[in-house]
Amino acid sequence: MIKRLFDIVFSFFSILILSPVLIVISIIVLITSKGGSFYRQVRVGKKEKEFILYKFRSMRIGADKSGPLTIGMRDNRITKIGHFLRKYKLDELPQLFNVLIGNMSIVGPRPEVPHYVALYDTEQKKVLQVKPGLTDYASIVYSEENKLLESSATPEETYIKKIMPAKLKLNMRYINEMGLVTDMKIIFKTIGKILRH
Repeated sequence: MIKRLFDIVFSFFSILILSPVLIVISIIVLITSKGGSFYRQVRVGKKEKEFILYKFRSMRIGADKSGPLTIGMRDNRITKIGHFLRKYKLDELPQLFNVLIGNMSIVGPRPEVPHYVALYDTEQKKVLQVKPGLTDYASIVYSEENKLLESSATPEETYIKKIMPAKLKLNMRYINEMGLVTDMKIIFKTIGKILRH
């Protein structure tokens, strides 16, 4: 109950304060590449329930048909403004609405696409017992994930065999340490990481 109340208050005031930024980014995305400002993608949430996750569109229209994995600067599906938005995590800001709606939390395991969730084993599926979030330990440790994938000759194999299992272990660490103090620590670490970029 406290976590949900925190999510509502935090997301509401964040949207209110950031509304000028959200509007400006929306307009820039709209006028710099063909298509709408927002990107909607199916993700898997708590208890394996699918939901629509919102982002600012950073790729060309229809780009996701060639696969859900992106590989940084090597990925020519990403627009010029998209690279900037991704670098500073600005493309993730619309997920504040997901938090306000209630299918995400401020802090929690990042929600994955069904394609990769289908590969989870029984132990890994435990991360689906909690509501997904905007950030957690894995988001901080793997903030440069695109660079790791970019340097790999087989990006998807690298993601499935190395990055995804490591992130899921960090997700489990968060679940074992869940609490307001942990959430605040992760929020401040995430902000610090973004500012250092």
